[in-house]
Amino acid sequence: MSTPSPFLGAITEVCIVTPNHTKTMDGLLRLGIGPFQVFDFTPATVSARRFRGQAADFELKVCFAKQGDLVFEIMQPVGGKSLMGEWLDERNNKEGVQHLAFDCANIPMSERKREMSARGFEPAMEGVWQGRKGTCTFCFFDTEASAGTVFESIEFSEDWEDPECEWYPHEPAPQDK
Repeated sequence: MSTPSPFLGAITEVCIVTPNHTKTMDGLLRLGIGPFQVFDFTPATVSARRFRGQAADFELKVCFAKQGDLVFEIMQPVGGKSLMGEWLDERNNKEGVQHLAFDCANIPMSERKREMSARGFEPAMEGVWQGRKGTCTFCFFDTEASAGTVFESIEFSEDWEDPECEWYPHEPAPQDK
């Protein structure tokens, strides 16, 4: 069996899925990770939502903290079917690292999907998050059974600007953003 060429690129994000995003943020803050941007992924903020190949209605609380070149993400399912909800159900609501995100050397998302499909991994959950300007397309691939975790890929439009958010516990000073 020949080994396929690598294409995942750099790890850009580590995600902890939790039933309580505030508790998880507090724990990470004690370790020096934070502050966090807190967003609601709802029908108003995320379009083209799909779960296991079907139109979806998932809603999530999503929190981001930058740590050097890496982003720590916290996701809490709050409605609808999602990979995050399934993951918590399978683990009796115990939080933990559920997925890693890769930049795939910034090739277009359509090529990422094609490459992952050729390797036997189909999209498990996806959507398009609306920024203040631009969009962020995200796709979680069904890699857990083969790799032990879910792999995600994220593509920001060139004009991306973060949407309005809440900061937890407070907004950082401008030089720290």
